[in-house]
Amino acid sequence: MSYSALRIACCDANRRLPDLGLVDLTFGNVSVIDRSAGCFAIKPSGVAYNELAPSDIVVLDLEENVIEGTLRFSSDTPTHRRIFQAFPQAGAVVHTHSRNATAFAQAGMPIPCLGTTHADYFLGEIPITRSMRAREISGNYEWETGNVIVERFQNGGIDPSEVSAILVHGHAPFVWGPTPEKALENAFALEIIAEMARKTLQINPEAAPLSAELMIKHFTRKHGPAAYYGQK
Repeated sequence: MSYSALRIACCDANRRLPDLGLVDLTFGNVSVIDRSAGCFAIKPSGVAYNELAPSDIVVLDLEENVIEGTLRFSSDTPTHRRIFQAFPQAGAVVHTHSRNATAFAQAGMPIPCLGTTHADYFLGEIPITRSMRAREISGNYEWETGNVIVERFQNGGIDPSEVSAILVHGHAPFVWGPTPEKALENAFALEIIAEMARKTLQINPEAAPLSAELMIKHFTRKHGPAAYYGQK
C-alpha cells in the first residue's frame, strides 16, 4: 500500500506552520490520520520545516508501530495518537508553542470566550488541563499528556467537535480538526483569540465572558446543520 498522499498532506501542513507564525525553531508538529487505513503520519523529530520533504514524514499505526519512514518520529507522537484514539472527529492534530496561547498555558489559565471572534471557532472557553503528576511525568510522559487532555474533556463534559483545542498546563496548545487545513485554521484562530484575550484582560482585568446566547449564535451560524455563514 502506498502512503504517499498521506505523507504529502502531512508534509505540506507542517511546512505551513512557520508561514502562519505559529512556530519558532522546531517547536511544533502536525499529524494527519487515515482512519480507513488505520494509520497516521507525523513530522520527524527536530527537522527544520523548510527542509522537510514527504519522504521524511513517518507513518505509524495506532499502536505506534512504524509503517514507513526511517527518521525518528516526533517526541509528541504518543500525545497525537491518544487524541486520535479518543476523538474520532479529529482528522489532523496540530501542536505548537504559539506565543500567546502558550502564555495562557504557562499561566495555568483557560482562555475565556470574551468576544464573537472566539465564538466563531470555539463554543466556550479553551480549557486547560490539570498539572501533571510526578508519576505521569516520570513514566510515559507524552502518552500521559494525551491522557490528561482526554480526561479534561471527559470530566468537563466538553464536546471536542465544539471546542477543538486545549491548553496543556505549563506546556502549550494542542488543536485538531477534520482535515489538515481545518486543523491549521483552528490553530491559527486559537493564537489570534489568545492574543485578543491577553490584550482585553490587560485593558480590563474584569472583562466579562460573552453571553451564552451570543456565543451560541456565533458558533452555530458557522457550524452544524443550521449554519448559514459563507457559501454553500
